[in-house]
Amino acid sequence: MRYPAPAMSQQVPSSSRATVVLVHGLWMHGIVFALHRRWFEEAGYRVETFSYPSVRRGLADNASALAKRVAAIEGAPIHLVGHSQGGLVILAMLAQLRDVRIGRVVLLGSPVAGSHCARVLRRIAVLRWITGRVLGEWMAAPGGIPESIEAGMIAGTRSFGAGMLFPGLGRPNDGVVSVAETRIDGLRDHIELRLGHSAMLVSRSCHRAVRAFLETGRFSRLG
Repeated sequence: MRYPAPAMSQQVPSSSRATVVLVHGLWMHGIVFALHRRWFEEAGYRVETFSYPSVRRGLADNASALAKRVAAIEGAPIHLVGHSQGGLVILAMLAQLRDVRIGRVVLLGSPVAGSHCARVLRRIAVLRWITGRVLGEWMAAPGGIPESIEAGMIAGTRSFGAGMLFPGLGRPNDGVVSVAETRIDGLRDHIELRLGHSAMLVSRSCHRAVRAFLETGRFSRLG
């Protein structure tokens, strides 16, 4: 399903020194964005990967660290792309940082409307210890998207992943996050791709959709 972008969206050239900041998800490292980084660089973008302790620190702390990283970047615009928990970190950062250089934001399978898998995992003591406090934060809806920010969401519909172990995950889903859990007020566009949760990190079609939104404000495919 695709929501139309507002008429006010203006195309942002891929060149002109635009920077893209890539923010990974739970238990991951910036290296997981290696392919997206390469594709962005080939298209003329400057790329920053933000690695953070996704379990040892909560969203607020990681959002503060991301805000400092973004503030230190020279030039404009600065776009942000977050996978899964990385999208939640970005939204938490946007509530802290008011930087006019921030361009567009794309979230990849981020559970912005709560997480069924998190609720299930929280009931298992050993997993509560392994995941720290972050699962509790996944269960709470973020504060929303500032009106000044153009943000889009890519949701996966290939049900393959950890979520298969937890009955009750709504369909369609990407194996970890349901499509319903990716919907939040303030999104300028929302698209569903036939991908699993982790497959978004290595999918060329996903990357084309991300670039389309960053450059036009909507998820039309690039040629």
